[in-house]
Amino acid sequence: MNITLSDMQRIAQELLTKQAQLYTFTGSLGAGKTTLVQAMLRRLGVTEAIQSPTYMYVCIYKATDGRTLYHFDLYRLNSLEEFSQSGFEEYLYDPNGICFIEWPEIIKPLLDEKTCQVNIEYKDDKSRVITLT
Repeated sequence: MNITLSDMQRIAQELLTKQAQLYTFTGSLGAGKTTLVQAMLRRLGVTEAIQSPTYMYVCIYKATDGRTLYHFDLYRLNSLEEFSQSGFEEYLYDPNGICFIEWPEIIKPLLDEKTCQVNIEYKDDKSRVITLT
């Protein structure tokens, strides 16, 4: 099935019903990870321009309910130590925050069983398969 932008909106809403504090997004380049995170951030009330944090590692927003929203892109990160030394680890445990983490593989040891793991596979026929763990 070819997932449209309106499908992403519906999927974003469904994911937010999980009420997780940590959401991770894996999949190949161009699979739709950033698009899905942006849809989730919009659903949480972010009205400002939502940037991809590819070169900054993290962008921080506020939800309409006051929670802090951390959007990570760890693609360019080299190690777990680099993540911790950057001070990002504390964001994972912010009791008033939600983390959306693209390319989370490098920090897997820090993730617990409460993490909502989203995998998006982009198929040759331009369809996408989204699985949750």
